[in-house]
Amino acid sequence: MTSSGLTRRQLLRTGGAAVAAAGLAPALAGCGGSDEAAGGGKLSFMYWGSAFEKKAIDEMLKKYAKEHDGTSVDPMYVPVSNYPTKVSSLVAANTPPDLAYLGTGQMYDLAQKDLILNLFPYLDKYPALKDRLPSSYFWYGKDKLAANQLAMGVQILYYNTDAFEAAGLDPAPFTADTAWSWDDFVEAADRLTVDQNGKHPSEDGFDTGKVKQFGTIAPVGGAPLYSLLRSNGADFVNEDGTKFALDSAAAVDVLKKVQELIYVHRVAPTPAQLGKNAPTTSVQLQTKRVGMIIDGNWTMLDLMESKVPFGVAVLPKFQEPLTMTGGAAGAIFAKTKHPEEAIELYLYYNDPEHVDLFKDGLWAPLQKKYYTDQAEIDKWVLKDKYPPNFKTAVVDTTLNHGVTDWGQQIKNAERIHQVLDPAIEQISLNKGAPIDIVKALKPKLQPLLQGKWPRQEL
Repeated sequence: MTSSGLTRRQLLRTGGAAVAAAGLAPALAGCGGSDEAAGGGKLSFMYWGSAFEKKAIDEMLKKYAKEHDGTSVDPMYVPVSNYPTKVSSLVAANTPPDLAYLGTGQMYDLAQKDLILNLFPYLDKYPALKDRLPSSYFWYGKDKLAANQLAMGVQILYYNTDAFEAAGLDPAPFTADTAWSWDDFVEAADRLTVDQNGKHPSEDGFDTGKVKQFGTIAPVGGAPLYSLLRSNGADFVNEDGTKFALDSAAAVDVLKKVQELIYVHRVAPTPAQLGKNAPTTSVQLQTKRVGMIIDGNWTMLDLMESKVPFGVAVLPKFQEPLTMTGGAAGAIFAKTKHPEEAIELYLYYNDPEHVDLFKDGLWAPLQKKYYTDQAEIDKWVLKDKYPPNFKTAVVDTTLNHGVTDWGQQIKNAERIHQVLDPAIEQISLNKGAPIDIVKALKPKLQPLLQGKWPRQEL
């Protein structure tokens, strides 16, 4: 992780699921290795997040302390822009927190240095650690389990229901077996795209300089693009992560079709039209600047808070319907003086039973039961709050059609992204044909590939 600050895009790229909030950081206290509190253990919990997330986490920690006599918890809020630097400085000072949010790159680095508590020896004593979706685990060697994700992140197709109605479109598909083909997606985007004179891109006289509403935003890069690549049987790298694979015919086909959304079909804005400081997904949908967009489940929080009339759907498919899952890590530092108390808090804070962030749309659970048992699903997918069809569009798709974020699997991911992202950006800028761009990228990226992190069955 770099120490020059972290943008929201970079945070999400490395598995984060929260947005930076400025001016909310209190003085840090109670760093890792805390002394014994009267009657029990004292823990420190370091995290980032929006103002809403900060409030929810602080309330959860107070509730935990109240329910666990003798254990006190010091919350350590740090703005995301300064978060990796703060972690590094605390580690260097030999005063890490007991528990912390961590970007995947920094987490793997710390785990390899034996600075993160290996959870594997605790699996039998704490069987709840085993009851999680397989993709949520971070392994860094045989019988070496560094962490789980903070929460499950999944890609969703969001759409403004009013915009769909105005375009005469039925609700977007919300089951994997009815997912739109790419051509279906483009056709819907064309009907949603309209200029100031009411013309669609497929009609003569459409004015690209005076677009009132775009159908979508081209998923060039990040989790949306990875979902589409995997849907077409493609990937950034080969199966063991040692060879560049973005120049395959299947991968280039996806890159070409994504580029065509902007420059051929004209249903998505160019980077210049979108702007450097583009509004968030919730604002884009609320103002009907776009009719539909692929984004993470954490966007639900802002959409619900903003009262946007929105629906959720499965992603369009190429060969098979898929979505990408991933998330930042939640880890325990090896230096903690209270490993068992830390594990108990670890199990507590990412359970919908205790944290409102699941019900409010920011997080999706890790535990299998929240995807398979309807009574448990109802505890976080609230019928009077979540959009209709959320279970089939998101819950079922995550369970049955999810693929793990490639950046969560591959070694040296941060350095790889530093080379990959500018190249992929050239596609959205129309600086060349995708095949030429990826061919030029290959000799730069291939030397950086070091394989994938191990996976292990429980």
